[in-house]
Amino acid sequence: MTSAPLTPLNRLRQAWREKRPTFGAIATIPSIQTVQIMAQSLDWIVVDLEHGPIDLGTAHAMIVATSGTPCVPMVRIAANEPHLAKAPMDIGALGINFPMICNAADAAKAVRSVRYPPNGERLWGPFHAPFRWGVSMNDYMATADDDMICMITIEHVEAVERIDEIMAVPGIDLAVIGPGDLATSINKRGLPDDPEVVALMQRAEQGIMRSGVPIGGVARTAEQANAMIERGYAALALGFDWSLFQRGIAAAFAGIRR
Repeated sequence: MTSAPLTPLNRLRQAWREKRPTFGAIATIPSIQTVQIMAQSLDWIVVDLEHGPIDLGTAHAMIVATSGTPCVPMVRIAANEPHLAKAPMDIGALGINFPMICNAADAAKAVRSVRYPPNGERLWGPFHAPFRWGVSMNDYMATADDDMICMITIEHVEAVERIDEIMAVPGIDLAVIGPGDLATSINKRGLPDDPEVVALMQRAEQGIMRSGVPIGGVARTAEQANAMIERGYAALALGFDWSLFQRGIAAAFAGIRR
């Protein structure tokens, strides 16, 4: 008698296969409560260990704070290094966002970091991840490679120049375009709408879409989000936690005479 196949823990890949867009945000505030609120409405949250003041213990608590919701917790690490990806996966993140992927070697390194041998070089030790997901260690291990999202960020002019070679690397699950660092890489920091930056983003978008890998990006307005969905975007970041707060406060004041 054979056992039934295990259901993957991560629902994002199935949504992307079905061409359903998913919506998320980047959590930079070290707050369990903030994540609990956002997780009620979002498909995914990326806990930011690159720029936010969040330590690993707090990240663990924030990952656990998504329990009881359909929201998938992922983590953005500070650099494309396997040792930085290891602990976030082992405490329950189901995706790692690798910054500053500029060539095929960078992409291949990222892919190897999130999968166990023989498919990669992830080391064994997921002591806390099974508790977050309510499964046994054996069941966690059985679907770990399929559950883990390898998210790469295209955010440098060099990456745009090499977009086809990057996207030819097997094992990338999501490629996102980062307008902030992309603008900074051509000395246009703080100017994501500059024509030169927009042109680079369009080239990156075209290269990702040619590859067939799901594409993600930042949508700052509903109009922008709808246009990106029409173009085939799979993952839309609606903002950072702090920017969503700012927008909410601004909306609360709208129309009030002060």
